[in-house]
Amino acid sequence: MPPPLSASAAAVRWNETAMLVIDMQKDFILPEMESPVLVAGAKEIVASVATAVACARGRGVSVIWVVREHDPLGRDVELFRRCWYADGKGPTMKGSKGAELIDGLMMKEGEYKLVKTRFSAFFATHLDSLLKSSGIKNLVIVGVQTPNCIRQTVFDAVALDYQNVTVIVDATAAATPEVHSSNIRDMQNIGVATVTLQEWCCLDASLEKAEKK
Repeated sequence: MPPPLSASAAAVRWNETAMLVIDMQKDFILPEMESPVLVAGAKEIVASVATAVACARGRGVSVIWVVREHDPLGRDVELFRRCWYADGKGPTMKGSKGAELIDGLMMKEGEYKLVKTRFSAFFATHLDSLLKSSGIKNLVIVGVQTPNCIRQTVFDAVALDYQNVTVIVDATAAATPEVHSSNIRDMQNIGVATVTLQEWCCLDASLEKAEKK
């Protein structure tokens, strides 16, 4: 199990921290898109992700928007998904409506967009180089979905020796609460901090109060 929140967070410096916002795109979130990658629990966390991003910005935490964008012919997708692109209308195609960020979330000037083509944000991307060249040692993860892109990104972050990896449990989601909870437990068991949005956004006040005792 990870250390208590106050203990693990005490060493975190916000200027050495980045938030990864993963796959908060219309094809993953909106049922009306009729996308095969729709995540049933995603729509309910949009407001929580927006709050987490606002809190990160207020602390000076780097915000990185991790998205999937694919070739219309599916030449850069996983083999098992290429059948979805046979008619040139697969999910999260570059330039498509489904690849857009969900309404309510918007990149600000100076924030970074990272395109991935696999579950992990680290796989075949320059994310690790980008983070380490920017002095980033700690990661906070929000988005979808827990058993796939969240989990693989988190496991890779731990393998790459990021000092503190945190998942905000109510700003991440899966197809069912049971799948979400099971994967959260697995991440806890490799030392990842799993916190609620309220706990994370109130962290500064909690640490200040603890220091005064």
